[in-house]
Formats: sequence, C-alpha cells, structure tokens
Amino acid sequence: MKSLIKFSSPQLKTLHNGKVRDSIRIDKKTRMIVVSDRISAFNKNSQTPIPEKGAILNSITNFWFEKTRHIIDNHFIKQIDPNISLVKEADPIRVEMIVRAYLTGSMWRGYEQGQRVFSGVTVPDGLTKNEAFPTPILTPTTKDKYDTEITEEEIIKRKLVSKKVYQKMKEKALELFQVGSDHLAEQGIILVDTKYEFGLLGKKLILIDEIHTPDSSRFWRAEDYEKNPVKAEQIDKEFVRQWLLKNKKNGQVPDQLPAKVVEETSRRYKDIYQLITGKKFEDTTLDTGVRNYHNVVNEGLIKPGFIAIIMGSTSDLKHCEKIASYLKDYDVAVDFRVTSAHKNGERIEDIATEYNNAIEPVVVIAVAGRSNGLGGALAANLNIPVINCPPFSDKADLHINVFSSIMMPSSTPAMTVIHPDNAAKAALRALNIPSIRAQLSEDIKAIKTKLIEDDNKLRNSL
Repeated sequence: MKSLIKFSSPQLKTLHNGKVRDSIRIDKKTRMIVVSDRISAFNKNSQTPIPEKGAILNSITNFWFEKTRHIIDNHFIKQIDPNISLVKEADPIRVEMIVRAYLTGSMWRGYEQGQRVFSGVTVPDGLTKNEAFPTPILTPTTKDKYDTEITEEEIIKRKLVSKKVYQKMKEKALELFQVGSDHLAEQGIILVDTKYEFGLLGKKLILIDEIHTPDSSRFWRAEDYEKNPVKAEQIDKEFVRQWLLKNKKNGQVPDQLPAKVVEETSRRYKDIYQLITGKKFEDTTLDTGVRNYHNVVNEGLIKPGFIAIIMGSTSDLKHCEKIASYLKDYDVAVDFRVTSAHKNGERIEDIATEYNNAIEPVVVIAVAGRSNGLGGALAANLNIPVINCPPFSDKADLHINVFSSIMMPSSTPAMTVIHPDNAAKAALRALNIPSIRAQLSEDIKAIKTKLIEDDNKLRNSL
C-alpha cells in the first residue's frame, strides 16, 4: 500500500502545506484538509511516512469534533475519504492552547534544566517527572515554525486575539480537556496533555485543526502510570521522539525512521484509534492514492482527468484554442500555460513537480514550432504522456515544425501528432479513464454508423 506523503492536483489550489496537513481551497466558504502520513517531531518532518497514520488522525479528529460540538462548534463539514475532510473556511488564530495535566515531555526537560516559568505559568520546585498538577494548566505557544512559549499578556499586547476572545479560548480549552480526560479514563487511558487550535468564523469562535489525536496529545495507560509513574507507557508519537533523541548524530535527529520504528508507531496509532472510538481500525488493501482520487472525483471536486496545453509563446494561442475545442464535450479539465524551453526553461521543473505528483491522470500537449525544444524538455522531465502538436501556417512551415518535433533525443518520449483534433483525441486516449474510453467508443461507433449510412445513400443514388 502506498503512503500518502503529499496531496497534489493541478485542478485545486494548495493554500498551505503543514507538518502533516495540506489545506486545499475549494471555494470561499470551504476548504479541503488532507491528512498525510507524514510524521513530525522537534519541528522537523521525517522523510519516512507512517502507513495509515493520516487516515487514523483524520478519523479520530472527526470523532472528537462530533463528540464536543455541545462545548464549542468546529469547522468540520464531512469526511469524504479516510484521509480527507471538507471544513468551513475560518480565520485561524495564531495561538496554540496547550493544556497540561502532568509535568512531562518538553516541559519536564525544561524543568530539569531549572526552568520554572512556562508561558507565564510558574510551577513550584520539588516536582518529579510525570507528576500530576493539582489542576490542568494552560501554556500557550505561538502558532508558527518554532511554537514559541508566549504569555497571555504578550498575546493581548501583540493583538494576536482580543482579550475577550482569548478568555473564551481558555475556558473552552479547559472544558474540552475535561471531556477528553473523562472519555479516555473510561478506556483506561490518561490524557496527559494536548493542544487546541481555534479560529473565527465571522465573529464566532470555533475549534479547528485536530483534537485529542496521537499527534496533538500525549496518552498513558492508567495501569502503567499507577505501577510506575516515571515509566508509564506512552501510546502516542512520543515513542518516535524518544527514538530520535536516542539516535542523534552531531546534535541532529535522524531524517529517516527504521522499519521496526515505523511498524511499532503504526501499531500504536491503531491501538489508540480503537481505544478512543471503540472500533477497530480497518486496514484497506486499496492503494491510498487511487482511493483518494476516486473519492475526490466522486465528490465532484475535480474532473477525472487533466490536459495541460503548454505553448511556447502566446502567438500559438489560436492553435491551442483549436485543440481545446475538441475537448469541450469530454469530462476533463483543460488548462493553458506558456513556457519556452529556450527562454524560461527553468519553469519546467515547477511544472514537473506539480504534474508528476498529481493525484489524477494528466497529459500534456506541447505546442511549439521551428526549433521545438519544448516537447523534448517536457518529456525529459515528466512521468506522464507528452504529445507534440506543432502549429503551422503552410506546407513549408509544416515540414519544418513537424521535423523539429519528431527528432527527439533519447529518453525523451514525446509523441507528435499533426492535426489539432487528433492531438486532442490522442490525449483523451492517453488519460485511459474508463468513463472517457466509453465515450470514445460511442464516438467511434457513431463514425462507423455514419460511414455506413453515407455508403448506403451513395449506393441508393446510383
């Protein structure tokens, strides 16, 4: 099964690639959140994904969103895929509300080194590792690359949010923590600490991002904590953090995780999913990317296929529009782009990054004449079909442009088609989408029927 590292579609605009989540614009009121299998620790993404992690996080978050609506509304609309949800478009507040019930993790590491004030909250001397606070405390951080500690006074002074709204954020964060703690306690789990993120929907404060997941929270088994508080088993991504800390080289944590760590981390995520929801996580044998694609298409968010018509200059626009006219009756997205292999060929790398990782089938039609380096440059960098369809004004121009298009270097498999209608139909076939193939079959049948009718008319007229 393929892990979901990054979601990409040329039909949708990516607003933000976070540590784990990708935010995609749908319209002014809605965005799509794709929860990847990336894992982050110490403000650094590992290059090794954790299979099923994104689907588990997304499903846990949506479970909690539904369970806590009576406390505060949230941005969740619907889940359209194990990894993908549609949410309301809200203005995020750039503060993370960290609620802690125990002295552990990064806070303990700071405490060991003599720190006693955390985000403006003073904790006493003499505490031990994993010791419970009398009541949960709030230690907010900035919502940025470094998640820096920040006090309530600084938040108000920097106008990150109004004092009135921040007071409500505090109140709701502690209420959410209590509900989460009570629910997990019934499953024999301690909610040690967690983070909450809020946003504004108009003037209304709502909950956004994620809630009570292994990425945003720390969990212990209650029986382990009772036996030995210092060595309580952590069933969250702290397991990964500890492995990274133990395997530092030259002061840097590793970029990749070994297979045994990946397997154990995946198991822990599945365990906590079952503990939280009461349901066993069902593994899927379907390739994650294939499943994502079909669900996004079925939701009507993208067309089944994408055809990019890339021209060497805007002087080729009419030729490109003619090609596009033969595609209008098919369920595909069509886009025009201008890129010259000779004048701004550096843009081809950006095109390759976008199209090579697209979730949907993509075909490129290259339109350039004379010394056509465009089709070859595209074919050398893209892992998708590239079809040359050079423009021409007369037969002499045709010969020059066609020969410049078919003489491609090795390992640049660009095909060349002369007429715009054939280029369009070749691109449709190259997409190899069942629904479009069915439509093309009907087209072929209609052509043959007409030929038979024309033949019969001619015979009858003789």
